[in-house]
Amino acid sequence: MGNRGGCLHDDERRLGRRRWASRRWICCLLRFKGRRREVMTPGRYTELFFLDEATALAAGHRPCAECRRADYHAFQEAWRRAALPSAATADEMDRLLHGERTVSRREMSAPRHMPDGVMLARADKSGETAWLVKEGRMFRWSHRGYIGGAHDERAPLRVLTPPAIVKILAAGYAPGMHLSCA
Repeated sequence: MGNRGGCLHDDERRLGRRRWASRRWICCLLRFKGRRREVMTPGRYTELFFLDEATALAAGHRPCAECRRADYHAFQEAWRRAALPSAATADEMDRLLHGERTVSRREMSAPRHMPDGVMLARADKSGETAWLVKEGRMFRWSHRGYIGGAHDERAPLRVLTPPAIVKILAAGYAPGMHLSCA
């Protein structure tokens, strides 16, 4: 589960026109310390649900420092190893990531050049499909899980995952991935 720093819905639980309320986009656990909340509580932050962490990372979210403390520290450590241009504090990470996720990216890459956990997009006659890179294989994303599929490994695909997160994955951060890509 994640959020984008605030309330994106109205009192009738309809999503508004804005896509985020702040630059703090985090990915949280579904269960933490027995906390319970009603989804889309009026005036509270809007919950977002992801298939897995790889999907959340592709959307530009980072691990929560409270409920996913160990993952947050592993993400910070990979950030340092990746030698990204800003400090690995939450504010600095959020500032850099926000700049990357709010621009339209057109970077293309062949899957064989991407680390595990990166999401790529392939255009076809029905639009774009998202693909996960894992262990040199491609898995097509769906709401129910990943589907292994044939893909021309030489054909470049559009990179969905923000550039800083691609570097973090290449530096050894291992995101959680849905069991369907095992």
